[in-house]
Parts: sequence; C-alpha cells; structure tokens
Amino acid sequence: MGGTISVHRVRAALRGADRLGVDTVPLLQRARIPPLLLGDDNARVSAAQFAELVRELHRATDDEFLGLGPAPSRRGTFAMMCHTVIGCPDLGSALRRAVRFYGLFPDGPRLGLETAAEGYGGRAELRYSVLDQPPEDPDHFLSESLVVIWHRLSSWVVGRRIPLLWAEFAYPPPPHREEYERLFGCPCRFDAARTRAAMDADWLAAPVVRDEAALRRLLHAAPADLLSRRAWDTTVAEQVRHTLLNALRDGTRLPELPRVAAALAVSPATLRRRLAAEGTTFQQTKDAVRREVALASLGDGERIAELAARLGFSEDTAFHRAFRRWTGTTPGAYRSRG
Repeated sequence: MGGTISVHRVRAALRGADRLGVDTVPLLQRARIPPLLLGDDNARVSAAQFAELVRELHRATDDEFLGLGPAPSRRGTFAMMCHTVIGCPDLGSALRRAVRFYGLFPDGPRLGLETAAEGYGGRAELRYSVLDQPPEDPDHFLSESLVVIWHRLSSWVVGRRIPLLWAEFAYPPPPHREEYERLFGCPCRFDAARTRAAMDADWLAAPVVRDEAALRRLLHAAPADLLSRRAWDTTVAEQVRHTLLNALRDGTRLPELPRVAAALAVSPATLRRRLAAEGTTFQQTKDAVRREVALASLGDGERIAELAARLGFSEDTAFHRAFRRWTGTTPGAYRSRG
C-alpha cells in the first residue's frame, strides 16, 4: 500500500475544520478526493491528493495545526522554525533549537527531547516526544503528524534516511492499527505513557548538509508534503520516483529500469543494488507511482483506457486488477464517487 494514504487519516485531518464550521466538501474537491470516499473504510487516496488536502486545510483554517490544537499556529511558523535550525552544525543542536523555538509559544506543542544510554535494543537512543494530547484532536492526528514531520525533517536536514527504532502512542490501538508500521516504518506500541519515537543516538552528531536555497525548495511544499511522502530527496527510491513522474508529466509512457538508470547516470545493476539496500525494488517504486498517478488522474476525469496505456499496462484488464488490489474498488466506481 506504499504511496497511498488511508481514508482514516483523511477523516482525521478534516476533524478540526469540521469543528470550526468550515465546509470541507470544496476542499476535498479541490484536492481531487471524491467526498463519498470518506464513507468507505477501505478507501485510500494518493500522497499528492492528501498533501493538497492538507494545504487546502491550512488555507481554510489559517492554522498549521488544522484546528486540532488548543490555539492556532499561524501559517509561516513552521518555516520560521526551519530558518532557525538550518545554520546549526549538527542534527542534535538543530533539534534542541527547534524544541526551544516551539517552547516560546504558550499554546504551542510541548515537545520533549531526551537521550537514553541504553534503549529497548540495548543501544543509546535519541527519543523525541509529544507531551500533549489536546481534546480538540480526538483522532490524535496532530500528535502523530508532529512525530512524522520531526522524523522526516531530521532526515532531510542531514540528507540521509534516518530509520526509526520504534514508536509508541499514549492511547489504545485504533481499529486501523495495521497502518502504523507502514506510516512510521518501525515497530509500534500503544497504551504507552506518552507519544514518542526513537532513533539511534549516533544521529545527533550527523552534520546539517542543507542550505538556505534547499530550504526554500522544501518550504515550497512543506509541511504538507512531509506528511504525505516518506522520503524527501534522501533516497535513491525518491530519485527514481522523481524520474518516473517527470516522464509522465512530459507526456511519455512510464519508462522501464534501463532508461531510468541512464537518467540517473548509473548502470541498471547499480540501480537495482542501491534500491535493494533501501529495502525496495524498481517494480515496487514504479507501482507506487502508478497508484499515485492513477488516483489523481481518475479524479481529473482521464479516460480509463488512456490512463492504463500511459501507465504501461498491456491491457485494460491488467489495470483493473491492479487498481482493485490497491483500493478495493474498480476505476469506474472510484471515479463515479466524485
């Protein structure tokens, strides 16, 4: 299911806007998410659709916390925090400065940062925590989003994918608990004392490699894209994803591995080896792009036969089988809900 977002998270993201009396149907439509999809517990949307919905919610609520906190966080707060940390020498000092930054706001999130000399796996850990569970956020979307964003921003800052060792949550397991390990990429526990996640403490010394120009590119789409994309310019899989999407934007069919390898100036064997080191394959990355583009393009009204050909399926029936595997429904049914 990589590359798609559960409808549970879509509904949770809308909760604050609903509480504020915002009409969310136009927001869903602008994000190309059929509103009727919210009634299907098995439905999923693409990462691009979800990121666009979060941007729409930011604008509609004028709140980076989407109406899910005790007080709004004005748009631009996250960007200013990023500007304060980009000049730090290493990840440890950047995270400590970020915690101090949000601590300046009385109604801001209370974030914790600690190191443990001996963690669950017997090694030193860096643990970062969300210390509040505001009643305005009954689905815990805000607290989980803060964990996700801090982890993915940390990876972006050092230019490498940082694996999480574990994550735990200060509430009972929800009905969709199987989503959590896909979202966080690590073992997940519930009914914990607080919501937090851990990484190897050695990452504290990792140098900050991003500059102001790179930050401007990140902020063009963040924090919404940090929520929807597991990697941000830190993995070979992400470079492959960009290459595939660019080919589709140029109006060509989805390229195969040799052409993608040539675009990345490596041999096909080297590309396979580097993807394997990241725990994925070219086919898995290609399928994730297919899912994302299929969901978005059906929302735009593209003909199913044309879409199947553009995504490299040999026949319509193969596309129908793949789409049902991804979403639990057919392309025609998905589009009709819009």
